[in-house]
Amino acid sequence: MSEEQSLPAAEPGGEPLPPVAEIPAEIAEGAVEATPLEQLAEQLILANRRAEENWDKLVRLQAEMENLRRRTEKEVVDSRKFALERFAKELLVVLDSLELGIQAALGDSPEVAKLREGNELTLKQFLAVLERFSVQAIDPLGLRFNPEQHQAMAMQPTAEAEPNTVVKVFQKGYSLNDRLLRPAMVVIAQALEQAPHLDETA
Repeated sequence: MSEEQSLPAAEPGGEPLPPVAEIPAEIAEGAVEATPLEQLAEQLILANRRAEENWDKLVRLQAEMENLRRRTEKEVVDSRKFALERFAKELLVVLDSLELGIQAALGDSPEVAKLREGNELTLKQFLAVLERFSVQAIDPLGLRFNPEQHQAMAMQPTAEAEPNTVVKVFQKGYSLNDRLLRPAMVVIAQALEQAPHLDETA
């Protein structure tokens, strides 16, 4: 090696410049970009994060589909159970008229007796048909008042029945598969008011 090559270049003032230290190639490359192992680790973290997000979406979607399936099944069952609801309500008007006709047939003549007997038989058949289609009568005479099935029309003070029990039924109620079609219109027993007690020793 020649002397010109080994000496550093001189500054403009005549003094030589200090030698420049060389940076290893591995350190220079590492400062610019990550190693392949670090890149794989970052990709794995991202992949795991995406997998968790997709798994959460799948779980939520399955839960929504299960809820939708249950709601649909319930709607189908209810539509079968209560498909006759409107029709049954219309029949109740005819049933009421038939019962009123029987109550009005009070004569003792043979013609009236036959008419009443025929109407009672028709009413019995009518009720049997309704029961086959899960329409049940609500006749709460003597039972405790239930606001979910009964509609109070009046209160009647009486000592012959416990307070808050039904002492008279104006109109029967009806239900379809335990769903109320019409409440029973009733009179409720009320406790008799006690007269004020006089203290005779006063």
